[in-house]
Amino acid sequence: MTPRRQSGRAPVTSPASATVFTTVLTQGPVSRVEVARRTGLSSAAVTKAARPLIEAGYLTELDSEQTGIGRPVSPLEVRADREFFLGIKITDSELIGVVTDLRAQILVTRFHRLPSRKPDAVVSGVAEMAAELLALSPKYTKRTNSLGVTVAGDVDREAGHVRYSPFLHWQDVQLAEPIGEATGLETTVDNDVKAITVAERWFGDGIGAPSFALVTLGTGIGCGLVVNGAVVTGSHGVAGEIGHIPVAGDGPLCHCGATGCVEAIASTDAIVAQARTATGERGLTMAEIVTRARTGDQALQRVFARAGVAIGRGLAAMANLVGPERIIVSGEGLDAYDLFADELRETFATHAFGAAAQCELILRPLPFEEWARGAAAVAVQTLFIS
Repeated sequence: MTPRRQSGRAPVTSPASATVFTTVLTQGPVSRVEVARRTGLSSAAVTKAARPLIEAGYLTELDSEQTGIGRPVSPLEVRADREFFLGIKITDSELIGVVTDLRAQILVTRFHRLPSRKPDAVVSGVAEMAAELLALSPKYTKRTNSLGVTVAGDVDREAGHVRYSPFLHWQDVQLAEPIGEATGLETTVDNDVKAITVAERWFGDGIGAPSFALVTLGTGIGCGLVVNGAVVTGSHGVAGEIGHIPVAGDGPLCHCGATGCVEAIASTDAIVAQARTATGERGLTMAEIVTRARTGDQALQRVFARAGVAIGRGLAAMANLVGPERIIVSGEGLDAYDLFADELRETFATHAFGAAAQCELILRPLPFEEWARGAAAVAVQTLFIS
């Protein structure tokens, strides 16, 4: 399929216009004077940058309001329905897809089973889901240009290339180009946790925090970092891999080849494996393990306690190195938080050095569709990144 023309897209043609647009997008409605104050741009520069965005329908002026002595102001606001974005998260067994508006608010969600992990089958599945989402409304078909796709693992976003994805069993898979050809959409591929971090930075608990971290607990343990207002990727795209911080020298072997990693002790799969070993029951499920631990099974309680210590050490190491203002802890693994909360917090407090221990811990569930919302937030970024 031929990529669709990018006509009518936001006229973000300079650093100033990108700054004004992102400020109104994430903090609006906000007056030009306030945009100038927050960004350091002159009032004239703000007005010049805002004008083409208003003319193109991406920004709108609200009714004038009197804020005190002086002239009334007309706050700027984003027209959230001016453009729509698709986000698709690839797991080892399904695709989670959403349509969002400019503010990454989810409008539609779809779940598709993934019959095969082979790259060609995944590309076909993503294309089918994208076509289904677009067909839900004529306005989606007309005003959607960008698709964000996320996977767990080591992703080279610039090249659209998945270097390694443990749960898909992929090595060196080119993904963005074939998906773009199949869908006709401008396609960006990114690591799933880094994508959610983008969503948090612009639209969630990261708003107003120059530095924060997002840690996800579940099948894997991931971390996205924002430092000085920017998502940190590192020179090789793997910054923030808290799951592979070694926290136990004699710990179990990790799928990465090292031993004693946080993920090898505290991921869902690791907890299940340790629980089965502790009980000798090879068929135990995570749900059964959680239930039995909550009803007093001490062997299983020790498994969760060990996981809490490992996570606490990983969080403390990251806080000591980066010094974030807050750490947001989320993911499906948080459902069992009551079983390792004390160990996590006590270990963090013990190992965080000095003022790093004052870092705020925010605990919040992560519905599965939020992974796809993160992918859509990456697509929103294409308005600002050439």
